Amino acid sequence: MSSSLIRRTVILAALSTAVVSCEAPAQTTSEARTESAPKPAPSAGKEPKRAPFALTQASSLVAIGDLHGDLEQTRKVLRLSGAIDASDHWSGGKLVVVQTGDELDRGDDDRAVLDLIERLKTEAKRAGGAVIALSGNHELMNAVGDFRYVSPGSVAAFDSAGGRAAAFRPGGSYARMLAERPVLAQVGDTVFTHGGVLMKHVSYGLQRINDEVRGFLLGTREELTPMAMAEDGVVWTRAYSSESPACDELSKVLAALKAKRMVVGHTVQPQGVNAACDGRIYRIDVGLSRHYGGAVQALQIEHGQPKPLSASN
Repeated sequence: MSSSLIRRTVILAALSTAVVSCEAPAQTTSEARTESAPKPAPSAGKEPKRAPFALTQASSLVAIGDLHGDLEQTRKVLRLSGAIDASDHWSGGKLVVVQTGDELDRGDDDRAVLDLIERLKTEAKRAGGAVIALSGNHELMNAVGDFRYVSPGSVAAFDSAGGRAAAFRPGGSYARMLAERPVLAQVGDTVFTHGGVLMKHVSYGLQRINDEVRGFLLGTREELTPMAMAEDGVVWTRAYSSESPACDELSKVLAALKAKRMVVGHTVQPQGVNAACDGRIYRIDVGLSRHYGGAVQALQIEHGQPKPLSASN
């Protein structure tokens, strides 16, 4: 995507209506129709960190799916996970939390959700734990100026950041925040991403994909790599989320990465957190936000053993 096209897209999106009644394909691909003070976004003078793809095994880990701008439900699932206390501060000790993207869009609270997760990243690190937040397709859609799923309340929330378009365009304050967030991560023997990892992504290089997305968000790379944003890109593919997942492909990917399982969000699972392919894939987008009306659920992996966590709304 050229710089001039990005500029035209941002301008058109800023002038268009921010709310739609149903989901339509993104400009670069197609999405199935299912669908204390906060830490400030990184300043233009500070280079965001490069997020590594591979991290060491965590003895206690919780994976959380799509949040879609719902602060109340985000707090509920973080408390369910043992990550925060009643004051929304980190209480998880050495717990590792992985959020698989799509904090943005649909709900009014997406700026508050982003800021909460950013603050918890700092608090968790001080306590010996970690919060690993990934970017999903909706984060990258905002970066290319596709605001069709933004609520009116969320548009207004970014007024103090110079407006949503300015905040998320490459090099903007919130785009630089997202630049610290990978689209892929492996913690020990578990691979995490929003949509899924295919062998074509492994061959291309998973750290390379992370680095190219980061460069685009910083404004130092002109195009957003199709390895992320194509229909079969890592934030868009639904190869493992359907009733007939691509188990053979998954086996090849996991063998290449020396991993036991993959965890993905992106596609709402009406039955809640579930596994397929003999436990090699876990699908954790439970439609948690009130936009979808799903349950408060997460996936716990304790000493290498996965199990769903559930709470009533």
